[in-house]
Amino acid sequence: MQRWVDADLLPGVSVAVLTGDGKVHTHCTGMADRERGLALREDHLFRVFSNTKLVTSCAVLLLHEDGRFDLDEPVERFLPALAHRRVLRHGARRIDDTVPARSPITIRHLLTHTAGLSYGMFDPGTTLFTAYVKQRVLAVDTTLAQMVDVLGGLPLAFEPGTDWMYSVATDVLARLVEVCSGQRFDRFIDERILQPLHMTDTAFVVPEGERERLAALYVGASLTDPMRPGLERAERLLPPQANLRPVARLSGGGGLVSSLGDMVKLLRALMPAAASRASTLLKPSTFEAMIHNQLPPGRFIAFPGVGELTGKGFGLAGGVVVTPAASEHPDSTGECYWGGVAATQWWISPRHRLAGALMTQRWFGYADPFVADLKREAYRAVLRR
Repeated sequence: MQRWVDADLLPGVSVAVLTGDGKVHTHCTGMADRERGLALREDHLFRVFSNTKLVTSCAVLLLHEDGRFDLDEPVERFLPALAHRRVLRHGARRIDDTVPARSPITIRHLLTHTAGLSYGMFDPGTTLFTAYVKQRVLAVDTTLAQMVDVLGGLPLAFEPGTDWMYSVATDVLARLVEVCSGQRFDRFIDERILQPLHMTDTAFVVPEGERERLAALYVGASLTDPMRPGLERAERLLPPQANLRPVARLSGGGGLVSSLGDMVKLLRALMPAAASRASTLLKPSTFEAMIHNQLPPGRFIAFPGVGELTGKGFGLAGGVVVTPAASEHPDSTGECYWGGVAATQWWISPRHRLAGALMTQRWFGYADPFVADLKREAYRAVLRR
């Protein structure tokens, strides 16, 4: 990672690699705040954005283990606003150019981003993007319940279960957690995940006395050329006082702050139990389902402007490597992974009992080459090939 910092492509980066024998290998380099001259430490805090989705998916799966619902149940049984879905016609230019959906959205559809929801973030200029922005779907001053009500008045991008689109589905799942548990989302994850795993650094708001630990956010010199040197401060891209004051939206899709140490605790609790550890966060069968590719054969994830990521499926909590790309280690088949918009990343390889976390703060750096570089070298070091 040092070469990426030296090349002025990352401000600083801390990484951890967990192996099946319980060992954790960590490394930290660069700066947490270049303007203030603060060197990055392992205890620094990061806005982890979509790494939050792993916590939310675990919360949903815990409720599933509790018998609160089946994953193939229609979510409208718990969130009535999502009943009677309509689907936008292909090529529609008006948001009311729709047809009735043939089937309801299930909880599995939400976990796998196959529900037909959008994000209102990655596809500017489209009919659905315009509607999501106009209706303030991502507004932090609205609650999860209010967001679901708004979504109830918007059409789907496609028939549930027939395609894949990255979306606000995980925020909908956070509301499902609230309804089924009778608790606010933050309280549920605190009681069922954060406290039991001693994840004391993970929260929606950084306490005032801990703000010095929050790493600064940067953006590269070019969003289209990740190898162009140069970084500039980028908190302007976030809502005012993001993660420094409470807001109405407890975003299960991207609202948490966490640390390298806390990510290690979560990954260790998910990995298959070693002889020295009696239990895991989820039952083995639930974990197996979580990391199993849920998409039909030949169907892969895709992003606007990027296209299909051939060989990449999706499980119940993140992407799944079905076929490694040329930039990945050839033994990474079966790896489950995901990352945040500012380039934090986690991955688990159950096949090799290997997991890792990468923490940095480069806006839209989640697909930049350094992520694949780190994982490839981690596999080489652990597998010795």
